[in-house]
Amino acid sequence: MKRPVLLRAPTAIAAAAGLSLVYLVAMNIRPAAGGPGVSRETVEASALMARAEAALKTCREARGVPIDPAADPNGTGLIGVERSEITTSAGRLEAKRTTTNPAFAGLVVSLLHEAGVRRGDVIAVGASSSFPALIVATLAAAKALDVEPLIISSLGASEWGGNIPRFTWLDMEDCLRGQGLIEVRPIARAVGGDEDIGRDMSPEGRALLADRIRAAGRPFIEEPDLERNIARRLALYRQSAGGRPIKAFVNVGGSWANLGTDPDVLKLEPGLARHVIIPPVPRRGVIQAMAEAGVPIIHLLNVKGLCERYGLPWDPRPLPRPGAGPFYRRASADARTTGRLTVLYIVLVLALIAAGRPRFPGP
Repeated sequence: MKRPVLLRAPTAIAAAAGLSLVYLVAMNIRPAAGGPGVSRETVEASALMARAEAALKTCREARGVPIDPAADPNGTGLIGVERSEITTSAGRLEAKRTTTNPAFAGLVVSLLHEAGVRRGDVIAVGASSSFPALIVATLAAAKALDVEPLIISSLGASEWGGNIPRFTWLDMEDCLRGQGLIEVRPIARAVGGDEDIGRDMSPEGRALLADRIRAAGRPFIEEPDLERNIARRLALYRQSAGGRPIKAFVNVGGSWANLGTDPDVLKLEPGLARHVIIPPVPRRGVIQAMAEAGVPIIHLLNVKGLCERYGLPWDPRPLPRPGAGPFYRRASADARTTGRLTVLYIVLVLALIAAGRPRFPGP
């Protein structure tokens, strides 16, 4: 009987394992470009955000709140004023304008895909009104993906955000619902600002927002103790999810409650945050609490960093059309590269497996 000739199966297996490791590293260190590339939902979300901006502009003008063409040259209606009684902190005008690009809705779709969120899932959203355009982007992405967003929003806003008393995020919600574009169903609201109770606002601003929140009829979070505040928010998210798992937490802006008070939160990478430093409980915000529970974090705050990481233009004029622009081109190219690398990886692994099988010499 002829003995089999082995082509060193252990060596082939080790090579396949090494190739798998290289593939996984390559998939994680490649420059991110919006996750899996341009999908139908990516463009659909961008188009919905563009329609939402047009509707908000009409609503704002109908309420007699003029748009300053110097501050908002693209006429989106989502740029506030420099200072008002509900302003919480400093803000960069160029960053606020940048977020009005409808491509941000497409970006959120891609980030949710990358985080593993799928149709019918539930996500939690912690939203500061400092970036109303990013809230619109997140809601548009959720609708395009048929994902349910559980939103806790704060109404105080930094400079140039949703800080116009006659056109707050509450008014924007009403407009979006009234136009039948996006059904916004927040599970709770807060004044926001310092200690989540607006200590950095004027007394008049705090009272105005508190009255409006109470009149809106949703749960009102007014807890300056960080641990108790976070516990309340987490309980509301769990209760609203109704036993379903929360598949991602999207943070919009720099809310005290969402970020917590640990300085390491400033190191959090924009977009899909893969490495969240978990501080002691007294300094944790919702971000760290969610991360500790294994929930993927999507961090929408460092606008310049988001643009650099995902190929979005800074302060574009005019705004790119949905589906057009460098973000979509880069995402498409990235998707093709991902596909080619995956095919090459599969072919090489199969070849190594075949090479490691025992073979018998011919007669």
